[in-house]
Amino acid sequence: MTNRILPFIPLVFLSTLFSIVIGDDGVAISEQYPLVVSTWPFKEAVRAAWRAVDGNHSAVDAVVEGCSACEELRCDGTVGPGGSPDENGETTIDALIMNGVTMEVGAVAAMRFVKDGIRAAKLVMQHTKHTLLVGEKASAFAIAMGLPGPDNLSSADSIRKWSKWKENHCQPNFWKDVVPLDSCGPYHAKARIDVKEGGCSTRYLMGVAEPRSSLVGPHNHDTISMAVIDKRGHVAVGTSTNGATYKIPGRVGDGPIAGSSAYAVTDSGACVATGDGDIMMRFLPCYQVVESMRLGMEPRLAAKDAISRIARKFPDFLGAVVAVNKNGVHAGACHGWTFEYSVRSPATDDVEVFTVLP
Repeated sequence: MTNRILPFIPLVFLSTLFSIVIGDDGVAISEQYPLVVSTWPFKEAVRAAWRAVDGNHSAVDAVVEGCSACEELRCDGTVGPGGSPDENGETTIDALIMNGVTMEVGAVAAMRFVKDGIRAAKLVMQHTKHTLLVGEKASAFAIAMGLPGPDNLSSADSIRKWSKWKENHCQPNFWKDVVPLDSCGPYHAKARIDVKEGGCSTRYLMGVAEPRSSLVGPHNHDTISMAVIDKRGHVAVGTSTNGATYKIPGRVGDGPIAGSSAYAVTDSGACVATGDGDIMMRFLPCYQVVESMRLGMEPRLAAKDAISRIARKFPDFLGAVVAVNKNGVHAGACHGWTFEYSVRSPATDDVEVFTVLP
């Protein structure tokens, strides 16, 4: 495994020279593929996806295997059970899967009591005409469809973290413009106090949103977002996360939102994203990336453009995207942090980790 540092500009494109062979079923197979790309150095997850797709499984199935491996490993404590407690100390799961051939999507959000987020999302895609199921009803669906549960998704680690947060008077948190009845709520709204003469905040006159808290970072607010191109050139993406640490119960981030955390169109390519989902989902950066590539933009510029659109309005946000075009060329862009993503292709013997500088 190698680690490459790629400055944001110029950014090296990576692709593989390829030829076309005909599979046993008469379908053309590109030797450029398969390809697995994932946010962060989640190498075991990428290896799991690679074993599936290199063994002639579909892109969709490979995404499930990769994200499921990360859930089992509890990658960074931000994927799967046992991490990111909400204000009540509970861990919940968000996940998504998207088939770039059929444009089918399955997703679950704020799912309690079931640890297999990506498999639940696939069941939504396969066995319902819906796109997204949420909360305890998502849990009931997943259990009825055969997934294990109900289980307590908290861990000794997550409860310890939550207890220390409570001892710190529930600070920091995701509330704004509220007054708590005690240090940890309940909260009620208060009047804004930053109104200047003339009745307008200078913040809004400048067109820049108010600063975010310091709660968002790679170890407390993260997602595995994975793209796979299989041997037939079919593209799929998937995500799984337990969301933002100390989130307000019921919060849903960008993880289960198609076009925000991930997006795939086989004729154009795919995008995966991670970061401050509450901000990023307002811009649908992965939809923007894939649409830009459809219109002919190269992955490096498509990724940079999507991130720049967010940074103009939220200059202190943290986030990153990886663009992958239909030929397997990939590039990343980030803002506010140094970002790493992982790749496995036929050109390498193992997972490569690429570093993108802001």
